[in-house]
Amino acid sequence: MPNIQSAKKELRKIKKRVALNKARREAFKEAVKKALKTKTAEAVKAAQKALDKAAKTGVIKKNTAARRLSRLMKKMKA
Repeated sequence: MPNIQSAKKELRKIKKRVALNKARREAFKEAVKKALKTKTAEAVKAAQKALDKAAKTGVIKKNTAARRLSRLMKKMKA
């Protein structure tokens, strides 16, 4: 455990960021799974939104989000 006040604060900030990133990561994974399962336009739109938000906030890279969305759309059309 950190002893210095600024280090304690940084630890609190890190815990918050980790929790937010984990939630965003789980959200886009669940959205993609739901889109693949239901194959509805609303589910695909929600998955796209979740992927874009994860890429925007830095949870995943922009190209990774684009690749996942591209593969999702390819499976939807098949």
